[in-house]
Amino acid sequence: MGNADRLIRVILALVFATLYFTGTVTGTWGTVLVVLGGVFMATSVIGFCPLYTLVGMNTCGNKK
Repeated sequence: MGNADRLIRVILALVFATLYFTGTVTGTWGTVLVVLGGVFMATSVIGFCPLYTLVGMNTCGNKK
């Protein structure tokens, strides 16, 4: 997973958390955003996305 991908995931996770904890998004959609934000944060910290493996994506540049 590339650095840009990781940064975007962290930013989205923070936005989702802010929307939920400020009460802007509640109920089922709020729960979905919190779970999705948690997944984004976890995959960015780990640096690996299992979904990318399934679809054959690679956002990391070629390493020499």
